[in-house]
Amino acid sequence: MGPDQAVELARRLLIEAMLLSAPMLIAGALVSLLLSIVQTVTSIQEQTLTAVPRLIIVFVAGVVAMPWFIKRLVLYTLHLWGDFHQFLG
Repeated sequence: MGPDQAVELARRLLIEAMLLSAPMLIAGALVSLLLSIVQTVTSIQEQTLTAVPRLIIVFVAGVVAMPWFIKRLVLYTLHLWGDFHQFLG
């Protein structure tokens, strides 16, 4: 395996990691933004009010996106194994 192949493999890995983490990160960011707006409007500055809903929403987003995660990971693995002969040489 040459340096170009190693860089391409790492690039594909990082793209998959970003795609797989995106649903939970976006859900967490949106909930944080919404809760920050609510806290500002109501003048409540309790930190636990933002942490618990954010954790719950991120967990739910992960569970809802799990079929998509599995499909992406299986396709990535199949693609990786399909190109395995290139890495031997």
